[in-house]
Amino acid sequence: MDWKKEIKTLLWIVVTFVFLYYMPIGSKRFDNAIMEAFHLVKWYAREHVLLCLVPAFFIAGAIGVFVSQESVMKYLGPKSDKWLAYGVASISGTILAVCSCTVLPLFSGIYTMGAGLGPATAFLYSGPAINVLAIILTARILGLELGIARAVGAIVFAVIIGLLMHFIFRHEKMEEEGPVLVEGSKAGRPLWQTAIYFALMIAILVLANWGKPAVESGFWHSVYTLKWTLTAASALGLAVVLGLWFKISWLRLALAAAPAILLGLFTPASPVLIFAAGSIGLAVITAMDKGEAGEWFAASWGFAKQILPLLLIGVFIAGALLGRVGQEGLIPSAWVSQAVGGNSLFANFFASLAGAFMYFATLTEVPILQGLIGSGMGKGPALALLLAGPALSLPSMLVLRSVMGGKKTLAFVTLVVIMATITGLLFGWLF
Repeated sequence: MDWKKEIKTLLWIVVTFVFLYYMPIGSKRFDNAIMEAFHLVKWYAREHVLLCLVPAFFIAGAIGVFVSQESVMKYLGPKSDKWLAYGVASISGTILAVCSCTVLPLFSGIYTMGAGLGPATAFLYSGPAINVLAIILTARILGLELGIARAVGAIVFAVIIGLLMHFIFRHEKMEEEGPVLVEGSKAGRPLWQTAIYFALMIAILVLANWGKPAVESGFWHSVYTLKWTLTAASALGLAVVLGLWFKISWLRLALAAAPAILLGLFTPASPVLIFAAGSIGLAVITAMDKGEAGEWFAASWGFAKQILPLLLIGVFIAGALLGRVGQEGLIPSAWVSQAVGGNSLFANFFASLAGAFMYFATLTEVPILQGLIGSGMGKGPALALLLAGPALSLPSMLVLRSVMGGKKTLAFVTLVVIMATITGLLFGWLF
């Protein structure tokens, strides 16, 4: 008998029993925290799983199947040109308006394909942190200084964190020999076809999640009013690509698209339902395919099985601890407001740490900070939270641990928190 393993199991049983035995059911704060956890999970399922995660899983699966390992090693591998690798990784957020959870499947895709730890973690940070819309909204609502500081800080953070992660774990595994230079994908498809294929999927992800701008006029508002039309056009383009280059029969494509088209004709006010029907149709026809499209579905499904359960568990815990915006969890919001006042080292550290564990959907960090600043939050802690919060969350930490291990996850989180603390402290002194 493995006594070490059995004692560990016994401890888990005892801890769970004691928690259940003394569970404070009936306490207003505890009961409200449990309800907040379910509310947040419900909101996350409605707002992010279908529109954000499903496209991200398909993109991650496509990276694993249609992008050759040699190509990844060429541009993002340990032996790749550092200026190119970190340059591409650090500005990726300007294209992907995603949250800390949506970027995880994309990170998993490039990391498992052999991308260097440095460029991969630079991409992991920059994906949600360097969001053009969020930075513009920050400048308009919280002030130009915070907007500029957030933009510059996020790009610099991505590069420095990537370099430090590479340095810290430089001896953990032998670096590969120089990459084989190739053009195209694993399947031998021309590079321009692969580029169009990925561009259409990224367009679907970005457009479906396009947020309503603060001003109801101008270019950004025009894009918002046409978001579902442009999303549908991108989906149609993807269907054409699947038919022409992936050799999926046109009949199957038509049958897969039929439910979404019918829902669009009879229930045009339910775009999320239409999007879900289209996603299910795509999943069905790729799962039935015995060629490369079938491999694409298998890879996407693998990422979904690995990531989605951990994300939902993490969102539930985050909801129980902190609640939703304007609502109370187990941790009183007044404690947070009091802890981040002024510009002390503790205030900046607490803002960074709290931001790292909180879950921020894309753009929601701005109204949250607006409320905290109104309650006395200093500018330094505000920037610290902006630099740590969108890039991290408790759900994302749980997933990262399963992808790159506990040591690397701890190092990544620690670097983000420390750098956000120092940057917030300096910004508070200056402004």
